[in-house]
Amino acid sequence: MRVAERTRPDAGKAAAVTAGSSVPSTTHEGGRKRRGVNREGLEAGRRSTRTILWILLAAAMVLYGFPFLYLLFTSFKTPIDTIAVPPTVLPKEWTLENYVNALGRSGVVASFINSIQTAIISTLLSLVLAIPAAYGITRYKTPSGRVFIMAALVTRMVPPVAIGIPLASMMASVGMADTPIALSIAHTTISLPLSIWLMSSFFEAVPRDLEEAATVDGCSRLGALWRVVIPVVSGGIAVTAIFAFLASWNEFLFALLMTAIRSQTTPVVIANFQTQFGLDWGSMTALAAVYSIPVILLTLLLQRKIVAGMTLGAVKG
Repeated sequence: MRVAERTRPDAGKAAAVTAGSSVPSTTHEGGRKRRGVNREGLEAGRRSTRTILWILLAAAMVLYGFPFLYLLFTSFKTPIDTIAVPPTVLPKEWTLENYVNALGRSGVVASFINSIQTAIISTLLSLVLAIPAAYGITRYKTPSGRVFIMAALVTRMVPPVAIGIPLASMMASVGMADTPIALSIAHTTISLPLSIWLMSSFFEAVPRDLEEAATVDGCSRLGALWRVVIPVVSGGIAVTAIFAFLASWNEFLFALLMTAIRSQTTPVVIANFQTQFGLDWGSMTALAAVYSIPVILLTLLLQRKIVAGMTLGAVKG
């Protein structure tokens, strides 16, 4: 009996130890299961979010890309198919007749040259004026600079027709009517406010330590801007240049008001494609498709600069 009584406490302790050890193991297993469930839930949520984003991206690409694809397909249709009711997306009979007619019309090649000249001059003017203006605003931070940049943005909201008519009369009074230079100056009034705003944001992302180090090495303020800051914001300059180029390349109202024959741009020429039966949709879409090629090529060539410019202010330090 005494031996049995002695062994009972030991057996109780062993049972308690065994019971105690079994409880934590169950708890650990339950925690692992809960963590596994949470991870699976997070992964499922991420997958569903990713799927929704891809669906929205595909929908946006369809909405933005379908009009251009429809224009491209229409340019290969026959004249009967372009006015068919109901319309068809794909041409029933593929033809290059619209491209031959559009490019063979008088004034089309000259309008392309005028568009290129006007867009390049307007882009250069915008950059030459926007870079020093944005640099001075961001580096000196004076109250007048803030007022200036807000005023520049407000002028962007003014309807183009309110500026186009006075500009047309001013250019005619100084003998610059129907010239690419006059139209480039008019297009600069559209692109310059946005260019200043964009370049200000890019200059803000450049640390001032770089300029201070350049001045210690003997550079002046202008030398630091040219040798240090501008190479850093080259991506931002590319983005600004593309916006300025597009603003001039796609502009129609100023070109309609300020040009007659010598400096007509392609958008005005496209709008004049008419026949005795109405608009010549085949030739219009063909010329519009050709007119889109330079912008697409420019965007592809500057793609890396664009990405670098858009991510310039993402990381500071």
